[in-house]
Amino acid sequence: MKVRISDGATDEEASAIGEALAQHVRDEVEVYVGDADSPAVVRDRPTTAGSAPTQPDEAAEDDLGPTDREYALWDEIEDIELGGPEKYKERLEEQGKLFVRNRLDLWFGEDGMLFEDGKFANFDSWHPDSPEVEEDNDDRLPGDGLLTGAAEFEGRELHFMANDFTVKAGSMAEKGVEKFLRMQQRALKNGKPVLYLMDSSGGRIDQQTGFFANREGIGKYYYNHSMLSGRVPQICVLYGPCIAGAAYTPVFADFTIMVRDMSAMAIASPRMVQMVTGEDIELEELGGPDVHAQQSGSADLVAEDEEHARELVANLVSYLPDSTDEKPPQTEGKPPVKSPEGIDSIVPQEPNKGYDMTDVIDRVVDEGSYFELKPEYGKEIITAFARIDGRPVGIVANQPAQRAGAIFPDAAEKAAEFIWTCDAYEIPLLYLCDTPGFMAGSQVEKDAILEKGKKFIYATSSATVPKQTVVVRKAYGAGIYAMGGPAYDPESVLGLPSGEIAIMGPEAAINAVYARKLSQIEDDDERAQKEQELREEYREDIDVHRMASEVVIDEIVPPSTLRTELENRFAFYEGIEKDLPDKKHGTIL
Repeated sequence: MKVRISDGATDEEASAIGEALAQHVRDEVEVYVGDADSPAVVRDRPTTAGSAPTQPDEAAEDDLGPTDREYALWDEIEDIELGGPEKYKERLEEQGKLFVRNRLDLWFGEDGMLFEDGKFANFDSWHPDSPEVEEDNDDRLPGDGLLTGAAEFEGRELHFMANDFTVKAGSMAEKGVEKFLRMQQRALKNGKPVLYLMDSSGGRIDQQTGFFANREGIGKYYYNHSMLSGRVPQICVLYGPCIAGAAYTPVFADFTIMVRDMSAMAIASPRMVQMVTGEDIELEELGGPDVHAQQSGSADLVAEDEEHARELVANLVSYLPDSTDEKPPQTEGKPPVKSPEGIDSIVPQEPNKGYDMTDVIDRVVDEGSYFELKPEYGKEIITAFARIDGRPVGIVANQPAQRAGAIFPDAAEKAAEFIWTCDAYEIPLLYLCDTPGFMAGSQVEKDAILEKGKKFIYATSSATVPKQTVVVRKAYGAGIYAMGGPAYDPESVLGLPSGEIAIMGPEAAINAVYARKLSQIEDDDERAQKEQELREEYREDIDVHRMASEVVIDEIVPPSTLRTELENRFAFYEGIEKDLPDKKHGTIL
């Protein structure tokens, strides 16, 4: 390849241009400066790992090197790596999305890709020796539209799969399915995390024979997802409309990130929904990020763009082990961003007065370590990873700033799933309790408060990781059960001086027990005074000091020392082992 650059260019500039072009075109590059007849720089075809070697030096006749056979293979690989027809790549640009191989470069960098499997999948069907397939031919199926392999990400080795949306809209067919299954099965054997980069329209309907219902067909995806669940972390990022079968991978994964303005997932496309139900609906409204982050709870996080998605996953994996056989990675501890001495001022004494629980968390966990999941779903409960003195913990905290911290069905389900995930990957649990209990009413009954509340309590009961519970303020009703109360095998139950534990709050209790007696007092002032006396008596009975006196809780701690108490207790109980009854598994899901 000959290139002519402007007159006046320096030797260094000519050399840099020649080097870059040689890497890109994989050919010898001659760089001419101005009108010169001879090249200023000649750069040979590169010989680096993962790229084609240079032509052998004819002067060194005894040196062996690649033959035309290898160069032909490099040409085939280069063609495969171009992906589908160019017109579909142009559409990616219009949608603000990266071509799949550029996406992998973003995630893993130049040196992060360890290897790729199945590059030549379906090669014979679309790349015959003669006639040559045209670049824009819609029958191009490089890699059968799906890439799999292994890579290094943030210092961790993992398996990956990524759909190539330029090939039949990232649809899944026989050879791509085979690659996906092999990747999952290898992850089961070697115990390394799996990253799914999804951008798929679902199964390739016109080629479904041979992969849909087979024993080793697309249905085996979800069997393998189930076997991998709790064995290794599975993280899924959605970049496009993942419909039907493609929508199950994200919901089977441990963590799902959707990218705003480009991703969606749904059991059926809007066109199919219209055919089946008559409902006319846009994809964004049917299964966009807001639907799944706020209403269904299927999305853990929403990224603003592709770079943000990578940042979120990089943060997420820093709390997770490679497999359930390992402990979560620890870091150097940092003090909280705000002083623990402010905790007592944050928590009101009045049980019905709202405040933001994250203001307490900020004064307990390491600075910069708070990482909330599902922040827009079931807002009455916070589920978040954080670190305390460098040690990862999973936080389950009531949020009094949202509906007084009462536990609604969505919040109960969210907490149960988070606890279950933390327990699977050996992440200790910190419960911060301030709740009036499970919400009552006809609507929450229809929304399965009993069923989802049961799952919350079950998850807390069955978790075998170290658990520390803090009664921050009110702990009423069955809320104290779900939130790691004394009966649920926590390593410690600590109380702050604002804490209360009771069947119900003072107002409800007085109304339930003394309503008739109070109604007989005719004088309004006298009745109000009696109510206040009863309220004070009741609060003395449920005060955290009474609970500590009766050794219901382990200790009342000054709020300024809460961070130190938790540091010491999580460190002390780090290696504790807990046994569950000998059984196959529970029946509560």
